[in-house]
Amino acid sequence: MSFTFRPAVREAVGLLIGLAGGTGSGKTFSALRMASGIAAGKPFALIDTEAGRAKHYADQFKFDHGDLTAPFSPHAYADAIAAADKAGYPVIVVDSVSHLWAGDGGVLDMQEAELNRMAGDDWKKREAIKMAAWIKPKTEHKKMVQRLLQVRAHLILCFRAEEKIEMVRGDNGKMQIIKKQTLTGLDGWVPVCEKNLPFELTASFLLLATEPGIPHPIKLQQQHRALFPLDKPITEESGKLIAQWASGAKPKETVNRETGEITTSTAAAQAGMDGSAPLNTQGSTKAHPATEGENPPPAATYINPDDAKSIAECNDRKELEDVVKALMAGAKGDKPRRQSIAALGNARDAELAAGVDDFRAGLETA
Repeated sequence: MSFTFRPAVREAVGLLIGLAGGTGSGKTFSALRMASGIAAGKPFALIDTEAGRAKHYADQFKFDHGDLTAPFSPHAYADAIAAADKAGYPVIVVDSVSHLWAGDGGVLDMQEAELNRMAGDDWKKREAIKMAAWIKPKTEHKKMVQRLLQVRAHLILCFRAEEKIEMVRGDNGKMQIIKKQTLTGLDGWVPVCEKNLPFELTASFLLLATEPGIPHPIKLQQQHRALFPLDKPITEESGKLIAQWASGAKPKETVNRETGEITTSTAAAQAGMDGSAPLNTQGSTKAHPATEGENPPPAATYINPDDAKSIAECNDRKELEDVVKALMAGAKGDKPRRQSIAALGNARDAELAAGVDDFRAGLETA
């Protein structure tokens, strides 16, 4: 079999954007604003699992609406998205993807059904094969994600977020209740989804009811940072700019009639759309603590999403130790990345130390 290479060119990149938030955080409104900017005046599709709530915005945005009802299986989601893609919509908004995980007939229900099929009411057997019962539903979830990657339209996925707590042992040796710390959450708010899904996306954000529409990055690459100001709500302009980046098109140039000077927009230039190299391509933004004896890093630094994913997939502390050592070896000489690996490892270690099951985490309630 012959294999050929050609110069890499950014063109026709399909976008996968994730917005997670609780009630009042502005995730649906923000998704519609961004979709409008990406669609550039054309109607886009909205797949609604929230009993038609998105229709509240029908007078403000130009979109076609479709209801997705239970069972909320990975196959059902994939088929609905494929139908919208086949219809030729430039953008598809799914509100919300959380039903895929925790809704009627979703992945959690699929695991429970598998457990019932394999062990019935034999509680000793159920405990022994609990992890094996995850094989089929997680395989179906992975198949759905792979189908999403083949979609030609741009996708915006909305997730519900829930406020969660956890029990940890304090410095005094006593157990205490704190807000849950995760790689994808903030201030105890955690997206309701498979834990690695936000890192599969082009960019993903957490929105909070205290600051509706303001993006708090879960994954945000350096070349996209200028497109999503972290102190302002997500708008149509963000959609326009990231669509321009995805198309590979260069930004429009502005000519000063008096001086003849040609300039490009600051946001576009910082995003690497003017042909200049991006400042950094390491991955998502997330704060990490300074190491001992060093100056504190900026509030938002860049980490490699592959590092985050590798660490998140560790199921026990020995595996975590081995993975962190391997990543540290691979990041030799890259101090910021090594700091972020350490912070990610500490976060996952805290989860494992608290007895958080790799798969049962999705079952927890606030």
